[in-house]
Amino acid sequence: MDCHRAETYVLRELRAHLSPTLYYHGLHHTLDVVQQAQALAAGEGITDPTMLALLRTAAHYHDSGFMTTYQGHEAAGCKLARQVLPDMDYSPDQIELICSLIMATRLPQCPGDSLLAKILCDADLDYLGRPADFWPVSQTLRKELEAHGSAVDDHTWNQGQVKFLSAHHYWTVTANVRRESAKQARLAEVRALLA
Repeated sequence: MDCHRAETYVLRELRAHLSPTLYYHGLHHTLDVVQQAQALAAGEGITDPTMLALLRTAAHYHDSGFMTTYQGHEAAGCKLARQVLPDMDYSPDQIELICSLIMATRLPQCPGDSLLAKILCDADLDYLGRPADFWPVSQTLRKELEAHGSAVDDHTWNQGQVKFLSAHHYWTVTANVRRESAKQARLAEVRALLA
């Protein structure tokens, strides 16, 4: 596996081809997910270099499908991975594992029993439990959804936030310890806005 080449390739493509209206799902989100996935993997005790490399690759490619489509971007990301990763010395089994991790992040998240998939899912929605940037990040998501035809008033947005935060749960022990209490505090804040 030439992980460095795989990462360099997709980061270059994301910089060149992501829409400027991806206020939430931009390059910054991909880099954040990579960072959070690494931190969660460490917290979960994953030390195998191959597993860490596959997780890192999946994190880099998890939203790459946004370069070609908004709906169904996970499948488009898998298509890209299947096209380019063989030339970077990823085996078919490794590529399918990466695609399974990417597909697990599709909402509603479905990581199954795979610890790597649970880590990637938790990394993808890490901001929900971050007190410092939950509000600004959630506003970038709202702005992006508005740019893509889903404009809603404040009350409707906050109702959706309550529904999403209430239904969401972290999959790993590490994410639950790090983020769950802050996520519950954000949920209480959004409920207070509705009251």
